[in-house]
Amino acid sequence: MRVTVDGITVRPAQGASLLAAVRLAGAELPTLCHDDRLTPEGSCRTCLVRSGGNVVAACVTPAVDGTVVEVAGDALRALRREAVEVIVAALPPYALDGGVDDRELARVCHAMGIAPQAAQGRGGRGRDDSHPYVHLDRDLCIACGRCVRMCAEVQGTFALTLTGRGADTVVAPGTGGPWAQSDCVACGGCVDTCPTGALTEPGLPLGGGTAAPARTVTRTVTTCGYCGVGCSLEVLTREGQVAAVLPDHEGPVNRGHACVKGRFAHGFLRSPERLARPLLRRDGRLEPVTWQEALEHVARGLRAAVAAGGPDAVAAISSARATNEENYLIQKFMRVAVGTNNIDNCSRLCHAPSAAGLTASFGLSGGTDTFDDVETADCLLLVGANPIEAHPVIGARLLQKVLRGARLVVADPRAVGLARYADVHLRPRPGTNVALFHGLAHTLWAEGLADEEFLRRRAGGLPELLALLTDYPPDRVSALTGVPAEDLVAAARLYGRAERPAIIYGLGVTEHLHGTDGVRALANLAILRGAVGTARGFGVNPLRGQNNVQGASDMGALPDVLPGYGKVTDPLARARAEDVWGAPVPDRPGMRIPEMFAAARAGALGALWIVGEDVCATDPDATRVAEALEACPLVVCQELFLSQTARRADVVLPAASWLEKDGTFVNFDRRFQRVRPALAPPGEAMTDFAVVHALASALGVDLGCRTPAEALAECGRVTPLFAGLSHERLDREGAIAWPCPDPGGPGQARLHRERFATPDGRAHLAACPYLPPGENPDDHYPVILVTGRRWAHYNSGGMTRRTGNILLDDTDRLDLHPADAARYGLRDGHPVTVESRHGRATLTASLSDDLVPGQVFCAFHFPSSGVNTLTSDHADTVTSCPEYKVTAVRLIPGPAAAARRGE
Repeated sequence: MRVTVDGITVRPAQGASLLAAVRLAGAELPTLCHDDRLTPEGSCRTCLVRSGGNVVAACVTPAVDGTVVEVAGDALRALRREAVEVIVAALPPYALDGGVDDRELARVCHAMGIAPQAAQGRGGRGRDDSHPYVHLDRDLCIACGRCVRMCAEVQGTFALTLTGRGADTVVAPGTGGPWAQSDCVACGGCVDTCPTGALTEPGLPLGGGTAAPARTVTRTVTTCGYCGVGCSLEVLTREGQVAAVLPDHEGPVNRGHACVKGRFAHGFLRSPERLARPLLRRDGRLEPVTWQEALEHVARGLRAAVAAGGPDAVAAISSARATNEENYLIQKFMRVAVGTNNIDNCSRLCHAPSAAGLTASFGLSGGTDTFDDVETADCLLLVGANPIEAHPVIGARLLQKVLRGARLVVADPRAVGLARYADVHLRPRPGTNVALFHGLAHTLWAEGLADEEFLRRRAGGLPELLALLTDYPPDRVSALTGVPAEDLVAAARLYGRAERPAIIYGLGVTEHLHGTDGVRALANLAILRGAVGTARGFGVNPLRGQNNVQGASDMGALPDVLPGYGKVTDPLARARAEDVWGAPVPDRPGMRIPEMFAAARAGALGALWIVGEDVCATDPDATRVAEALEACPLVVCQELFLSQTARRADVVLPAASWLEKDGTFVNFDRRFQRVRPALAPPGEAMTDFAVVHALASALGVDLGCRTPAEALAECGRVTPLFAGLSHERLDREGAIAWPCPDPGGPGQARLHRERFATPDGRAHLAACPYLPPGENPDDHYPVILVTGRRWAHYNSGGMTRRTGNILLDDTDRLDLHPADAARYGLRDGHPVTVESRHGRATLTASLSDDLVPGQVFCAFHFPSSGVNTLTSDHADTVTSCPEYKVTAVRLIPGPAAAARRGE
């Protein structure tokens, strides 16, 4: 397609607007109602051009082959200026005070020569400063609608509307009332798109002009350190402080979008509770000491533990929040400096069944496809995940896909998030996933929806699976799961008849007694359908909970595998590592996290090193975890704050946050992305990378790889999976997916196109029978508790509770059905005591129709509530991942709870 703009011929893409053609020609137009991420509206009339003899708004006029466009004529300039002047005239005098570098409107006025004095409006419509992050000045609203469309078309919350008539039209929360009490989820998209400053956020540095001299702002592009989506963020720092965090419009996953945590929850950096000096326990109290004192104490303790019990008397829990390079260095330290494989990370508590199940089914531990491909699916099967709250940017993208017509099947006990938009919502009893997936597989095969050619050529285990599936007809599965048989069949047909189906799942699949079986049974569906490793679908893809759950395991911070998942029992894998490290690698798998705690309680563990994990708040059966720490002679904790775990440690080392680090993370779809420090850590705090080196030096060990870049390069020499990756390449090219064995070749975003990574090159179907969960309700504990996340907080809340997010969600709530509230005499907003066979927690009752009677839900963001004292020590039989999703409890109404709280 050819379009001529002021004599210049350009070739816009099919379907492009005249605005796109004008930009290709190098011309600029004001576009006060337009944002490239949104549907064009053409309401402001500031982008007027002449085409075909008519004056039209360029943003809403399609480009047609042969179109001739006039932009630069004096008459057109006058029309555009007049349109802007009409808008400006209604604004109060301070609307343009910010100067040239301020908001979009100010820049447009400067370019057109419109003076600040043109703003002559009276104002008086007032402000709404009720929200901690989004502030509204109604007098600056020009009713362009960009914020409303951003909320609807990108975020999908539909929280905003335009209200009023004519010149009095203004943006407002759709629910009425103050912004803070609206449905807004504080993604910041409305602030990001507002052209006038009507919507602002605290701290966002706007340039000088006449009102205030511009101050130097440094911009650093990094990767978010909250969930596993991997949003690219632009961090604005000024005078050594974070002024604001903005979504990177070039971000490969978030595409200029963010959530409340990544965008706004950086206030913890300035918390007076940040640890800035090492602490050492003396006479039962933690006291500040020098780094030398702390490191010497740790070194003595490690030597004493090894002397008394050998290298296996030392264990370390690495961090899914730490960078790849830090995890790599920690596991190398344990294997080289200590001589043990006792290294694990918190993926043990969430996605260890994903690693085991996906490896058994397909040969590699990562999701099978990039999310960009998943987003093109025509049918989404979303299982055990609530991305609207736990992974908001991905949740928003999935919602937009559904709103544009993709079919959606959701399997989740609660009617939350995307379940409200599902074509079929399956609500299985917690703990019955395997039966549910077998029921879907039974229908796929029975109705001829399986790809038999694919199964013959590329899969194994079909006869065994078919023999098993005879026991899982819809009626029996309905009896086991509580899902109506007709819904089960309808869901199977939607998935089975789709041209390009995709499976996305979360912790509702993995955190079970039989979580690995759940992953494998779910993978069966993609294999039966021929929707993995082909053009007929987009496989099986886990949503990772923490920022580097995938990467921590990729780097070998696990007791049974080395970097790149070579088994410690494999002589060839050990030999590769030994050649690079120049030291022997133990050939026996080390202890998993639960085994570490058990060894400590039994007196067999002499030293435990915990990096960035509040295990006393997040691990199951937390009372027993605390007992393990009390029993261990030396507990070392690296942390940002004095967490519940740190309070029980013998040495506490102050650590840097994700905004203060250099390295890489791996997101949920296997993309390596750069992490860059936006500012220095406070006081004497150090990065985990620096701490590991310092501790190694205290032991007289040289670990090599002095910088994070050298660490990633060394990791690539240990395993071919990452041999093609480097900091320099990521800086140059952006995100790259693994496997990436060739420095000159691309990463493999889509896996298994030619063969699976299993020894025989085939996908493996799993004939695993349904087995019941570890706990079931009974007369004493008649209710099932499921735990998870809420949108405003992250895990134990150590960071988010020290930000304005606490104003959005200030307590742990127990969601329960009104029928259960009536049954147990509970009132909305009143305290409730929850008791299990393992512990007791105090929460606030919140009545909700999202649950069915007999099931309750809570998060674990407030450790003082004691939620993880409730959860059991039942764990996945393959990987030891805890069964967080099924705990039998009983509910005690308010007065008992209030008495225990001293109210």
